[in-house]
Amino acid sequence: MPNILIKVPQGSFTYEQQALLSEAITKEAVEVEQMGSDPRQRSLCWTLIEEVPSGSWKCGGVDVSAQAIPCIIQVKIPSGVLSKAMRDDYVQRLHQAVSRSKETNDHRVIMTSIILEEINDGFWGANGAIWSLTDFAQAAGYRHLQGLRGE
Repeated sequence: MPNILIKVPQGSFTYEQQALLSEAITKEAVEVEQMGSDPRQRSLCWTLIEEVPSGSWKCGGVDVSAQAIPCIIQVKIPSGVLSKAMRDDYVQRLHQAVSRSKETNDHRVIMTSIILEEINDGFWGANGAIWSLTDFAQAAGYRHLQGLRGE
């Protein structure tokens, strides 16, 4: 049940490319997190793409927009969902999803900064209530966490 926030420089991706990027990021998140296949479970994966004015985005104090497309991805996920191997896989898959989303004739390099932020149990509210890892496992259908029991 991740919340995925993606920041890119304005105009880096067309509306259609952003739609493809959102779909690709969602697909990778659902697979890595081993969410259930029910559309209600998949709908718990939220993705937001935010465009930042390109002139305000600097890398090392330099505007690199002619050579690169920088992208920050923040993934907020309940603590206990991902193993180290899953985190490694997640970062690689998200980078690849961004890379596949640019135009084939766009020769700029994709630069990603991906932050996986695990939210401690008792610090994530959903629909007006605090949820535990057990609640998330049940709602999202995490296949690898189906043995968890409620308190």
